[in-house]
Amino acid sequence: MVGYVVGQTAVVIVVPQAEAVVQPWQRELTEAARYGVPAHVTVLFPFLPRDEVDAGAVAALGEIVAAEPRFDVEFRACARFLEVLYLAPEPAEPFRRLTAAVARRWPQAQPYGGEFGADPTPHLTVAQAADPRRLDEVEAELVTRLPLRVRVREVHVLEFDGSRWLAAHRLPLRRDPQ
Repeated sequence: MVGYVVGQTAVVIVVPQAEAVVQPWQRELTEAARYGVPAHVTVLFPFLPRDEVDAGAVAALGEIVAAEPRFDVEFRACARFLEVLYLAPEPAEPFRRLTAAVARRWPQAQPYGGEFGADPTPHLTVAQAADPRRLDEVEAELVTRLPLRVRVREVHVLEFDGSRWLAAHRLPLRRDPQ
């Protein structure tokens, strides 16, 4: 296992509509899926250690999440970071706003530990492979299954228990005015 620590947490937007489309490749070609992480767009990873995700932290996170309205997103295209093939959400801005707001509230929890800057590209990872030909194969099949259209309604906090990532909290985005 690379990179996961017992008690580590993540704030993500789960995209269940993407599961059937990307799950076979994710299970084969991503570490996260092998440890139970569903198809998702990351808001903030790593978040706080599990023992710091208390009622106060969950309430504060819930307020941040509830300030953002529910939104529609499409995944129409693939893109890459070096050895990673991902689906690009359109629009990306709601994801960026959530990441920025959570990172502002908890400056000790910067996106990806600060490795990719304060404003990382929102993405739904499909596959990671050193061989670009393997990513080409996945992409060729994946694009035939697009676009995916999704209504984002909530944010999840996941926790790593040492063997699996499990949903710990579900926090709703603001409802549309009626």
